[in-house]
Amino acid sequence: MVNLFIHWDPSPEIFTIPGIDWPVRWYGLMWALAFIASHFIMNRVYKAEGRTEKQLDTLTLYIIIGTVLGARLGHCLFYGPWFDETLQNGQVIEGYLSHPLNMLKVYEGGLASHGGALGILTAMILYCRKTKESWLWLFDRLVIVVPLASACIRIGNLINSEIIGTVTNVPWAFIFVREDAMPRHPAQLYEAIFCLLLFVLMYRLWKTKRNNYGQGFMFGLMCVLLFAERFMDEFVKENQVDFENGNLLNMGQILSIPFILVGIFMMWRSYKLKNKENQISSSL
Repeated sequence: MVNLFIHWDPSPEIFTIPGIDWPVRWYGLMWALAFIASHFIMNRVYKAEGRTEKQLDTLTLYIIIGTVLGARLGHCLFYGPWFDETLQNGQVIEGYLSHPLNMLKVYEGGLASHGGALGILTAMILYCRKTKESWLWLFDRLVIVVPLASACIRIGNLINSEIIGTVTNVPWAFIFVREDAMPRHPAQLYEAIFCLLLFVLMYRLWKTKRNNYGQGFMFGLMCVLLFAERFMDEFVKENQVDFENGNLLNMGQILSIPFILVGIFMMWRSYKLKNKENQISSSL
């Protein structure tokens, strides 16, 4: 078998703004692209279903705030450290609860996808309470673009050479030069490709079969597929924090299980609702 190992060492920075020494990073660009692409697709969905652009703009604002806050808080609370830790060399790592202002330092990195998912759910619920929109209708539409946004963010992780995979000899392995000289699974790329395929699936389901299922089905299906893949992908990722070492499941897998269970419940609930609707229709 021919090894086609890819030596991966792109610069995380696109350029630096002259005069203020402010770097523009690929990761930030991919986040921006995620929001722009999602807004474009959701605009098509909203127009097709009689919603207004103003409604979409309001939703977009809620989602942006919910995603960023949720992803940042998720990293701080799920991965920590919560309190100051002193390493063997005497270096002190500041904990987020000991120094809560550090939570605001998003520019230093540290965003958790599970926290982002919870932030999106919270933002959507608040939006629905304010606008009286059906939360099930909205959940079934927003899950069309969630995989697309996730794919963009994982490409950003790949460019940053972060969330790297475990050592492997598969011919398509990446050597993340800034980490070490070992060939590793491009776990970020696996997840990005899966998310792109999931986006195509969700868009096609909405386009051709959205009236064939009860409300909540697409939301449930996306939760099951996305987080089942995330659970499996963690097996070829290096643990992100030391406390995960030696555990049967890491934090990413533990946090994926509730989303999978919620997805199964929503699909079952959708089936029951649709079956009830069909019975009522047939009796009329």
